[in-house]
Amino acid sequence: MEIERKFLVPEFPEGLEGCRSEEIEQGYLAITAESEVRLRRIGEAMVLTVKRGSGSERFEEEIETTERQYRALWPLSEGRRVTKRRFYVPVGDLVAEVDVYGSDLDGLVTAEVEFPSHDESQGFQPPGWFGTDVSGDSRFANQSLARNGLPDVSE
Repeated sequence: MEIERKFLVPEFPEGLEGCRSEEIEQGYLAITAESEVRLRRIGEAMVLTVKRGSGSERFEEEIETTERQYRALWPLSEGRRVTKRRFYVPVGDLVAEVDVYGSDLDGLVTAEVEFPSHDESQGFQPPGWFGTDVSGDSRFANQSLARNGLPDVSE
């Protein structure tokens, strides 16, 4: 079970450039109302991920793939991809994964925090540099961003 919250980040936090970071490319092989199958390269690791559910608590299973498997599956994600640089930013005892999106999503920055329990997720006090909590807003789910691009936040 994955328990996380996602926030928009209106301004980069101080010290972001000093944090460890990795390039990520991910594409979606299948997307339904309740599940997704995603292919991701993060650094040198290649992973096939299945997620089921929506919101801040979802089932997630990851399986490592070989370079050959990755290259064979990647073309199947055409038209459903995102690229981003992920920074790992300490937030108290937790880590915020700050994603700076590229390509068609240039300008979007989000922060996701994973929690060991539902109670810790609900009790989390975000730092001042976090913006709007979009955990329940499906427009900001990566699979939606990959298919639909930047959402209109004026809605």
